[in-house]
This record gives sequence, C-alpha cells and structure tokens, in this order.
Amino acid sequence: MAQEFWRDLRRNTQARIGLGRTGDALPTSEVLALRAAHAAARDAVHVPLEVDIFAEQITSMGLGDPVTVTSKAADRSEYLRRPDLGRLPADLSGIENRGADIGFVLADGLSPRALTDHGAGLLAALAEELGDRYTLAPPVIATQARVALGDHIAAALGVRTVLVIIGERPGLSVADSLGIYLTHEPRPGRTDAERNCISNIHPPDGLTYTDAARVVAGLVAGARKLGRSGVDLKDTSRAVGLTADTSAIAAALENQDH
Repeated sequence: MAQEFWRDLRRNTQARIGLGRTGDALPTSEVLALRAAHAAARDAVHVPLEVDIFAEQITSMGLGDPVTVTSKAADRSEYLRRPDLGRLPADLSGIENRGADIGFVLADGLSPRALTDHGAGLLAALAEELGDRYTLAPPVIATQARVALGDHIAAALGVRTVLVIIGERPGLSVADSLGIYLTHEPRPGRTDAERNCISNIHPPDGLTYTDAARVVAGLVAGARKLGRSGVDLKDTSRAVGLTADTSAIAAALENQDH
C-alpha cells in the first residue's frame, strides 16, 4: 500500500520522493540514479554549445541568417566565476539594426544542452505565434551569455521587445530546461524587475513550446499596451480557463446542495 501511495504521487512530480531504504541507506538503484542525475547536471553546465550545428538548424527555419556573438567571458570557466562578464558583449559589430518589433536572442546560459535540445523547436513556435502580428529580426546566438547580454544585443538590433531564450540552471531532476526573458524597450542597464520570465520549458515533462509561445504572445501584447514589462505586467493567459473552472466547481457544489 505504501508503494502504491508513492507511485501515484510520482506521476505528478519529478522530485525524488518515497525512495525507500536498505538498512540505514538508500537503495543502491536510487544512489546510482542520483549520481547519474548529478553527472548530467554537471555536463549540462560545462559541455559547450556546438555553435555551427545549432546555427545551421536556425538558418533552416527561414527567419534569416543568425549572427553569433559572445560575452566578455573568455571561456566557460571564467563565465562561471564572473557573471558580470557574461552580461557584457565582446563585439556587436556584426549585428545590423533592423528596427523590428521583436528580437530573439538564443543564449547558452547555464545549460547549453537545453538550447541544443529545445532552442529550435521553441523558436519555431514563437515565430508561428508572433509572425503574423509583428516584424521579427533575424535571431542572434549568444555564447557565455547571461540574460542582461540581451539588452545590449537588442539595442544594437533596434528592436522594441527582446526575447532572450536561455538555458536555465540545471538541477537533479531537469538538466535541459529553457527559460524566456521578455524585456520591452530594452537597453543596457535594465534590471530584472523590468523583465518577465517564462520558465521550465522542456517538453514532454515541462511547459510545451506552444504553451510557452502563447504566454509570450499575451505578455508582448500587454507590454505594448502598458508601455513596459516587468513587475507591473502579469500573465493573464490562463485567466479564462481558471474562471471557467471556478464556475464549474460552484455549479457542482450548488447541485450537491440541492
């Protein structure tokens, strides 16, 4: 009965729960699984993005030839030790001012693996969701990148809104999760309070590309109406569904009373 209880809970979470024990220790299988997850997380941080292969994938999508830039962090080791350098561009001379509505920055972040696994699929969903309503600048691939590097890139692109698609910090449950950071009217010096984040994008276990793109579309529209992004801009994409659920529950309770 205990195993049945934990098995049902595990269907709803990737957390390590109800692992059991052998004597005073975890079962050997769970110890090995934990070590494997730790190794995968370390690899996700340290294995670099294969830029040429990834650039070919992005080029084939027909959104324009991507430009590749890097931060002032010279290598992965310095990137991890000096977050400040990851926020500053080494050279943006290859970026052309497009004056588009939306710019995309595909950043390796703390999990280049996440960008390799999900970057192209997520970008395709975003382009499909936004392409009919807004002009899109060709994507920019950024390596050794932190989120704020996107502000410098966006200023060079001349875009009104920037979407930084970046590999999130890997954990022991997920090593390939992407996040999207949306900044309206981006410029160097913007703070995290002036951005909106959609995180945990890694289908099939996390947020799907389509759902993430739908949330982004709502936030872009809201930012343009509000004139800014950040703490004043809220995701209301699920408000209708939540209202419907509440109404259904209320109706069910009313019928039960009768």
